[in-house]
Amino acid sequence: MAGRIKRQKGNKMTSLKSKIFNFLLRNRHLFQGKLKKEAFDFNSSIADFRELCEKGATRYAKLPKEITIRKQLIEGIKSEWLIPEGANPEKLIFYVHGGGYVSGSCSDHQTFVSKFATNTGFTNLVYEYRLAPENPFPAALDDSVKVYQWLLDSGFKPENILIAGESAGGGLCLAILLALKERNIALPVAAVAISPWTDLTCSSDSYRTKNKVSLAPLNSWTVFSTYYIGNDKATNPLISPLYGDLSGLPPIFINSGVDDELFEDGEKFYYKAKEAGVDVTFTAGIGMVHCYPLLAPMFPEANAAMDEIVEFVKKHLSQI
Repeated sequence: MAGRIKRQKGNKMTSLKSKIFNFLLRNRHLFQGKLKKEAFDFNSSIADFRELCEKGATRYAKLPKEITIRKQLIEGIKSEWLIPEGANPEKLIFYVHGGGYVSGSCSDHQTFVSKFATNTGFTNLVYEYRLAPENPFPAALDDSVKVYQWLLDSGFKPENILIAGESAGGGLCLAILLALKERNIALPVAAVAISPWTDLTCSSDSYRTKNKVSLAPLNSWTVFSTYYIGNDKATNPLISPLYGDLSGLPPIFINSGVDDELFEDGEKFYYKAKEAGVDVTFTAGIGMVHCYPLLAPMFPEANAAMDEIVEFVKKHLSQI
């Protein structure tokens, strides 16, 4: 299978809107009266971080009118179905939320996922896997496989399920593929990983060279990684899918912003997947920040990236 790599517009060509929006995001500490960007260490409160994420989500909690939300406990796991008008009930996007494995919920991702559902036209299912540090690996992975297996047992066909996720959720959706392959469970038709965290050793140059221009608090990834790994090893492929055997995986679409610590995680996974014969596409957003496609319609580059993702999703979910 051929791999495809695309680089979006360079800095001289980036839109004024994206430059302004990314500047505001990168320097939001200044608008909070802080001269320096926030730094994380092992004394930082995860509870406060989660609360901040929830409060941040409420500022943008404007759901499309055409979305119906149905809440459900699946195998004891809080889940939400986000259903756009006219969605085919037999087809589904299995959405894995991000949050560094230490935060994230149905509520703080509702706006993002509902936008994803609206743009693609397919129902999205988002669920709350257990979080670290209270529940380190393999809790998040086990919960994810449990919900996916429930879908199969409930009558969803794997060829009608596409798995997607952003950030840690993007890495987890790739780890889920490896876990399903390892357990001989039917794989979904395709996967979308936005700014995926694929290497929890945090050893790529991006973690050092891009921390100051990224959106994440300084050193946060190394803290989150330690919490999630627990007593295991960072190179376990089910923790860091970059280290796995990627052969036999379904088509994968990866988008990563170049101005992000996780950029090389997505890029390296792309090259390894391509070498393993996977039908994989990689878009590098030059001058773009973490998970920028989810910022659509704020600026043209986000719109273009979301359009690419929607095209990929429709190709693989509509052709069956």
